[in-house]
Amino acid sequence: MLDWNGYRKQVGAGVGDLARLSPETARGYRMLGEAGQKTGHLDAKTRELISLAVAVTVRCDGCIAVHTDAAVKLGASREEIAEALGVAVAVNAGAALVFSARAMDAYAARVAEGVPDHR
Repeated sequence: MLDWNGYRKQVGAGVGDLARLSPETARGYRMLGEAGQKTGHLDAKTRELISLAVAVTVRCDGCIAVHTDAAVKLGASREEIAEALGVAVAVNAGAALVFSARAMDAYAARVAEGVPDHR
């Protein structure tokens, strides 16, 4: 596994470097993150748990490092994090199931064009 604390610092430094080179990109990113906070419908810990589940779903190690840190700082328990990650597992399994059905549909389309069905 990774040295998550060291990696989180590396990610922060790399993002900081990019922000200095492209401040408008960084500003736009911050605006997106802040927009959801302004509605007040979800508390910060819930937003971080959602962010962590999404980070796992999109396979972003840097996001995992940052959002785990933020969730812990906001009081998320190990059990709450595990439950949020369980949602990510279920969504990813659901996506694989849906795309498997699409793959079978692609197969059926090829067979309908006259390509032999090798049953």
